[in-house]
Amino acid sequence: MEWSTDSGYWLGRLVFQRGLAALYLVAFLAAARQFRALIGERGMLPVPYFVARVPFRRSPSLFHFRYSDLLFAAVSWTGAALAAAVAAGAADAVPLWASMVLWAVLWVLYLSIVNVGQIWYGFGWESLLLEAGFLAVFLGNADTAPPVLVLWLLRWLLFRVEFGAGLIKLRGDRCWRDLTCLHYHHETQPMPGPLSWYFHHLPKPLHRVEVAANHVAQLVLPVALFTPQPVAGIAAAGIVLTQLWLVLSGNFAWLNWVTILLALPAIGGGAVTDALSLPRPPALPPAPAWFDGMVIAATALVVVLSYWPARNLLSRRQEMNRSFNPLHLVNTYGAFGTISRTRREVVVEGTDEPEVTRATVWREYEFRGKPGDPARLPPQFAPYHLRLDWLMWFAALSSAYSRSWFLPFVERLLVNDPATLRLLRRNPFPDAPPAHVRARLYEYRFTTRRERRETRAWWTRTLIGEHLPPVALDEPDRAARPAGPP
Repeated sequence: MEWSTDSGYWLGRLVFQRGLAALYLVAFLAAARQFRALIGERGMLPVPYFVARVPFRRSPSLFHFRYSDLLFAAVSWTGAALAAAVAAGAADAVPLWASMVLWAVLWVLYLSIVNVGQIWYGFGWESLLLEAGFLAVFLGNADTAPPVLVLWLLRWLLFRVEFGAGLIKLRGDRCWRDLTCLHYHHETQPMPGPLSWYFHHLPKPLHRVEVAANHVAQLVLPVALFTPQPVAGIAAAGIVLTQLWLVLSGNFAWLNWVTILLALPAIGGGAVTDALSLPRPPALPPAPAWFDGMVIAATALVVVLSYWPARNLLSRRQEMNRSFNPLHLVNTYGAFGTISRTRREVVVEGTDEPEVTRATVWREYEFRGKPGDPARLPPQFAPYHLRLDWLMWFAALSSAYSRSWFLPFVERLLVNDPATLRLLRRNPFPDAPPAHVRARLYEYRFTTRRERRETRAWWTRTLIGEHLPPVALDEPDRAARPAGPP
């Protein structure tokens, strides 16, 4: 059925699939390097405890059948190796059916990780990667032209990502409506990057332009994705540009990169190819009948499952980043419906002194990504995802976000747990564990231009109070006290 495919989109498909495989690689590497401390057998939220109380039907995962740290590592590294092979072109070097199997295995392996990852994997970009990865199974490979129905499903996914984010902003914080949110956001976002200080100090009129451009990118351009070419391609290109702006201004794991990849297949077709002087599509054979049948079945499934996210978009009580099924298919997305006006950070400290007095000397633990030392430039680590650092930002907003894992984290610092310490940039007690650990709550703000010149610091911070009182391993009752701001 030649009507079912369009060779004009072959380049967009190629870049999308190779790029998505590269992001799968990043995701599997992050899982392999961080799981032992977070969800391992001796982690803060162990997988065996989770699968013992949550049935398979609610969180389908290979780890319901058996779990060990060795098996999790094998799954993660296998996924990484397979993703690297697909990114290098393996899925285009095998028959169509084998290509689909490769993509399906990537999806099953990462779904198995996400569904036992608990709060550490509760981010919208996990579901986004899985949904995009599911659609990639049905995009075909070099043996056939791109299927039109799946190309439209990619646009529908991109529409939900962008339009959902746009609506949640209009329905949420007033500063999105009066165009002032970016007076604060670059400073208070979860993980600032090396350019965030400069973005924060842009002139306020330019911040208003940024917000207005964001509304256009998220509320107007997504609608134009469903118009004929070249308008749809121009809209997709506009989305790519706005996402690149976000890449420069902060660290959002692979959220922006998946969104960019989703937009690229829409920049195709004869008119756009000619306008951009892109390579002409090769002569690709029509899709086999069995493949067309699978594409139609997948499309029907997405159409049925789209009822729930569509209803959510129309609801006045719109939810962000929710999956309506345990397979993370056809989800709802959105971000930053509310913007913090001030930045709070939890700073964790330890001491090797056996008794805590007013004269006790405390030394600070340093995290890889989140703000700590005011003199340290915020690093660039996206698309890699630092899960502990992200949840430390939530912990500073409210102790409710960290109630399940913060005290287990502190307990592991008190014994110099190697897996936990590998998540940190610097351990101030390399030779022996600390006797006590505490956490203090600070308000952080970017330095002004003058302060930056005088102090060379990027941040200035003010102590608010105690987040967790000093605890020791021989004080179980005290250590069991829930953490919270003063």
